Amino acid sequence: MLTSQSFADRLVAEKFNFFTGVPCSLLSGLISNLEDRDDVSYYPAVREDAAVGLCAGAYMAGQSPVLLMQNSGLGYSLNAFTSLNLIYNLPVLVVMSWRGFGGKDAPEHIIMGDISEPLLETSGMPHAVVDPGDAEGAEKALALALDTIRNKKIPFTLLVKKGLYNEGHQ
Repeated sequence: MLTSQSFADRLVAEKFNFFTGVPCSLLSGLISNLEDRDDVSYYPAVREDAAVGLCAGAYMAGQSPVLLMQNSGLGYSLNAFTSLNLIYNLPVLVVMSWRGFGGKDAPEHIIMGDISEPLLETSGMPHAVVDPGDAEGAEKALALALDTIRNKKIPFTLLVKKGLYNEGHQ
């Protein structure tokens, strides 16, 4: 079973050691887990584009960054990704909650939910969808992310559906 604890453990085992992001209720369990750990640090950011900058700096300082964000922040951060990470080959693993998926969410999330994947595709940012309860699919998505980050040196987004990392402390 996928949990915030098992996913955080997996990221640390893969040598990710710098975590930042903007709070999102759908990622609350994962964020709480990272904040409670002694072996890594989580640095909250005020906006998603600022978190992209923090990850770029962390990578240039020899860290392996992970950015946690809600898909509504994709609009804020898209310019930073395209004008910084993609052209200067600054990899980061992005764990992005998918608010508004399938038209089921608060009204303010529906439009961004519909266009998140097309925005990622148009901007040249590879991604994979992670579903709750699909541990095998999540493992394949993470393997693809690791390959992309390590070999192409560009960001990779795990687009996470509701119900995966908001279970609270594990």
